[in-house]
Amino acid sequence: MAKVPAQPPPPNCGNSGEPVAAIETLNQTCYCLSLDEKALRLALEADLGMRGLSLSMAETHPHLFASVPMFVSRAHLDAMARVIGAVEAVVATQRFRNAALAWAPPIARYDPGSPGGLLGYDFHLSVAGPQLIEINTNPGGALLNAVLGRAHRSCCADASGLAMAPKEPDDIEDMLFEVFMTEWRLQRPSSALGSVAIVDETPTQQYLYPEFLLYQELLTRHGIEVTICDPGDLVGKEARLWQGGRPIDFVYNRLTDFALEQPAHAALSHAYLGGEVVVSPHPRAHALYADKRNLTLLCDEAFLRATGIADDAIVTLIAGVPRTQIMTAANRDALWAMRRDLFFKPATGYGSKAAYRGDKLTKRVWEEMTATPYVAQALVAPSMRNMGATLTPSALKADIRVFAYAGIVKLAAARLYQGQTTNFRTSGGGFAPVFTEPRHAGESVR
Repeated sequence: MAKVPAQPPPPNCGNSGEPVAAIETLNQTCYCLSLDEKALRLALEADLGMRGLSLSMAETHPHLFASVPMFVSRAHLDAMARVIGAVEAVVATQRFRNAALAWAPPIARYDPGSPGGLLGYDFHLSVAGPQLIEINTNPGGALLNAVLGRAHRSCCADASGLAMAPKEPDDIEDMLFEVFMTEWRLQRPSSALGSVAIVDETPTQQYLYPEFLLYQELLTRHGIEVTICDPGDLVGKEARLWQGGRPIDFVYNRLTDFALEQPAHAALSHAYLGGEVVVSPHPRAHALYADKRNLTLLCDEAFLRATGIADDAIVTLIAGVPRTQIMTAANRDALWAMRRDLFFKPATGYGSKAAYRGDKLTKRVWEEMTATPYVAQALVAPSMRNMGATLTPSALKADIRVFAYAGIVKLAAARLYQGQTTNFRTSGGGFAPVFTEPRHAGESVR
């Protein structure tokens, strides 16, 4: 978290408490909200300390939180919300579900009865408006951004004239808890939630393990017993899923084996399919939202019209989803020829693993890509956030992650980085809060 030297705020920078005109230009000119490294560290440690956590993220995760916020206009935030609503409208149709499940693993055909938890919609802001580059079903960062937002509010007086997007920090935790409870009620309408397991491979070694601890504290605060464990610690017996001597009601699933196919996940898979435990996010949600082959449907006007969704939703998706194709033996040569204008992603990949900008591809990697289903997406350059002339690098790339549940936007955050993809290894980069103009009373999303 590089410290930006104190500079006088430029005109109309939000410190007057008035709405900011052309707010996104502040990403190039405004440093008055830049985080003071010491103030941020103290605010984070105070917040974590109140939650019974002793972890110093400033020391263990130096590039988790960016040193500046991101400014995004209400117009762009509203446009992103419309794209998300249009996606939800398409996914609700039988034609889309048939198409998406046709290339999904068999486990995805089981419908446990809930949407499947919070989704992360990742956007780049282009001159043509926000472009949806992918959707994720176990997006990290929502609860961490609540901590970050409070740190900004406590150490940046200039933030007082701007709004967090779309919730203030203290509201985020309530929202996240309600998502958990909605998932539970939809699958277990007549039962009380008593125990949750936060599950990932060797969880203490995961980069976002601090967020697992924050979720544990949040759920414990509401009277729920919580454990953080490896999937290998789970066993099925007596028609229940158990961790040690504890029966598990709900698995908060942070695994990247989205179909629960690995042998170590057999107990969890069996309990899920047997209705013995609530799992969220679940395999069906990944198949319907996060398989990147689905993007080829969301940008196909003929397919969209065949689903029967409204014309305005079709227009929104055609404008907001970059052209995406499934890579096949028949089109490989053509895609190679136009690779400089494309970004290649594994169909069921995650976390930017094995994803490549076409202009960075080598022939060796290109040949290796034949072993895995890939999509080719029209390249959309990310936004840039100016970090100040005295810093290296002086500008970072930015994408916007919008967290949504059942088509409703819950939180927006930025990720600042250098390189091909988000990596949390960039000095000054990491998660950044999104600030925007305050919405006027009675104003609604258009």
